[in-house]
Amino acid sequence: MTKHTQENKEGKGDVGRLLAGIRLLFNNPITRSYLKASTRRVICRYKENGDREATVIYHALSKLAGEQVYSCPVTARFLGALITSTIKMGVKLLGGNIESASKALEDPAVRRGISLVIESLAKYGVTVPQSLSAPFLIVWNFTNMCNLRCIHCYQRADKPGPDELSLEEKLMVVDQLDKAGVAAVALSGGEPTIHPHFLRIVDELNNRGIYVAVATNGTRFADKEYLMKAKRHGLRYVEVSVDSPRPSEHDKFRGVPGAWNKAIRALENAVDIGISNGMATTITKLNKDQIPEILDLAEEIGVQRVIFFNFVPTGRGEDYAWLDLTPEEREEVLRTLYNEMKNRKIEIISTAPQYARVVLQLSSGREVAPTHFYVGNNRIMKSLAEFIGGCGAGRIYAAIQPNGDVTPCVFLPIKVGNLRETTFNEIWWNSPLLNALRNRDNLKGYCAKCPYRNICGGCRARAYAYYRDPFAPDIGCILNKDAWDKLPKKKIRLVQHH
Repeated sequence: MTKHTQENKEGKGDVGRLLAGIRLLFNNPITRSYLKASTRRVICRYKENGDREATVIYHALSKLAGEQVYSCPVTARFLGALITSTIKMGVKLLGGNIESASKALEDPAVRRGISLVIESLAKYGVTVPQSLSAPFLIVWNFTNMCNLRCIHCYQRADKPGPDELSLEEKLMVVDQLDKAGVAAVALSGGEPTIHPHFLRIVDELNNRGIYVAVATNGTRFADKEYLMKAKRHGLRYVEVSVDSPRPSEHDKFRGVPGAWNKAIRALENAVDIGISNGMATTITKLNKDQIPEILDLAEEIGVQRVIFFNFVPTGRGEDYAWLDLTPEEREEVLRTLYNEMKNRKIEIISTAPQYARVVLQLSSGREVAPTHFYVGNNRIMKSLAEFIGGCGAGRIYAAIQPNGDVTPCVFLPIKVGNLRETTFNEIWWNSPLLNALRNRDNLKGYCAKCPYRNICGGCRARAYAYYRDPFAPDIGCILNKDAWDKLPKKKIRLVQHH
């Protein structure tokens, strides 16, 4: 293990202890009573940034991170002191390093994420999986405009829609997400980088302390100067889609010649300028046997991580349902990813919620994947696995469509509200579907009784794609093979068409 990797994992371990300590000590009537009082928003003065309105919890975490915070109301100062003392006690009890955890809090986005966890404990108490008062992550389909024609596109992206949000409305959305406490926003599409509002919204999100990421086909960032400009505006993470290590196959999948070369150049540029980066690959029947080649390419470029996305037959992908993997194929892919992860230095991630189960089984219970971003082998990580809880649709993340519609996930196209008509908080707290998705007792089929349901829960988007019911079994899992075998013959033919 390299020094960088070791330091990275140690840092994540201290943040894990911070989260676990918070859950441990804020789960009783006394601490929850002052937590609830600390969720109110007050204005404090920051030496570096002037007046800022945020929750008492956020201001307390800012002080713990070493920020110089002044002019808070008396009650806010008192409650903030209680919160920081409790956090320090929790980290110490779990053997963590409070100095390291405090250093992590210097990042406003980490601070927002921890603040969100504490506010959620005040609102809901400890739940398994954890219900949150706002999502950690919003995937914002910024526009339907796109310069490629990918056959698997969940958005059927092409031209901008007639009802897309204006710049003024987008700024209103940013304000709502800020007030809700959202920690991170990933701009997607369509292709967000070609939209004229892209840099302005990156700026605005960054100024609010929100972590800004982009999911892109890479064509615009093949221009290094433009990527550097986006970084200066506050872009912190670039995820470029690469569907095959073979240029001709990628270009055919993406519908435009030359797309592969630009995607690779974008990744090379991201590595060169030092912005956090990842290669995103949607696994289908076309590339499931190319995983070692894909990882070789990623290592050759020097990217930090490779994210293997589930293919879900929705949007344009519904017309290509035969691309989807059988349960046996998906299980083989996930096992391959785990084995590759053990033998390579690069981070290897899967968005398939079953990956948590596969990691647990292959490691004989020693390791677990509490998020898409880390596999750990200690009791803190195992605790966080149930905290995160696998599929987060409508529970730890949500999606915003170009016209302001809110859905539980970009792959789960069920409208639960519109930001032109209702605030994000009202939608998040009051939507019957979102509240139902937070309760694993609503699952059906084997997913309802699966012993791994609290660390997996099945992909709710896949359930909807096949059954038009987001609580149905996820037939992409080997444990639901019986349900896959009982699919109507029409759907089986679609899947096996290739």
